[in-house]
Amino acid sequence: MPKNQANKPIEIKISTVVAVSAILHESGLDVLESALKTMTGGVSDYFDHEFAVIDLASCDIPNNGIDWPALIRLFNSYSLNPVAVRNAPPEMEADIIANGLSIDVVAKPRQPAEEEVAPAPAPAEPKAAPAVQAPASSGAMIIDTPVRAGQRIYARGSDLIVTAVVNNGAELIADGSIHIYAPLRGRALAGASGDASARVFTLSMEAELVSIAGIYRTFENGLPKDLANKPAQVRLNGDRIDVLSIHTRA
Repeated sequence: MPKNQANKPIEIKISTVVAVSAILHESGLDVLESALKTMTGGVSDYFDHEFAVIDLASCDIPNNGIDWPALIRLFNSYSLNPVAVRNAPPEMEADIIANGLSIDVVAKPRQPAEEEVAPAPAPAEPKAAPAVQAPASSGAMIIDTPVRAGQRIYARGSDLIVTAVVNNGAELIADGSIHIYAPLRGRALAGASGDASARVFTLSMEAELVSIAGIYRTFENGLPKDLANKPAQVRLNGDRIDVLSIHTRA
């Protein structure tokens, strides 16, 4: 029996992984295979062994369900590794788990309290000048030190603010937006829980990869000349990632 922590044969700790969302609009394997072939040009390692969460929210599921082993093999053939399923009907969950996938539960935004009893109105009093209300706390995670290569920072359920350089090989992830008051040279993935309105802001655009709500864009061929090393914002426009001047009006 191990006597101290160092001798434990295994430790389980909270971690985070980055997974792309594979949003199914069809469940037919022939249709999906044709779409993947078109998307990837038939390159088998196109996705470079990325993890994937299969999202069924937009899929009309046939009565006979989904052939999970065949679907997993199809994704694997393009180096995409399904690990979980999101928005699955409860009756499908046992089959999903039996095929080695997890159930990804999407957290829903908190709803305001319902029909709270309003207090009786107070007697009218002379009105003073309205006080300036302090904004509610965003709960943003703030990082004041450089983010090194190999580091991964995840702001769960909030924005992420970084006031120092994000180096090549570093990775920022936030369920909200990402704000970098310094050069962004690594990867920035905003809206990690599916928030398509999230954005990435940086004072110097030098990124390797940016992503909004699972849609990503790389810059192997370089950044646009008018935006490279300049203040920029990244936002999602349909299925397209736009990189714009930070001064562009929405």
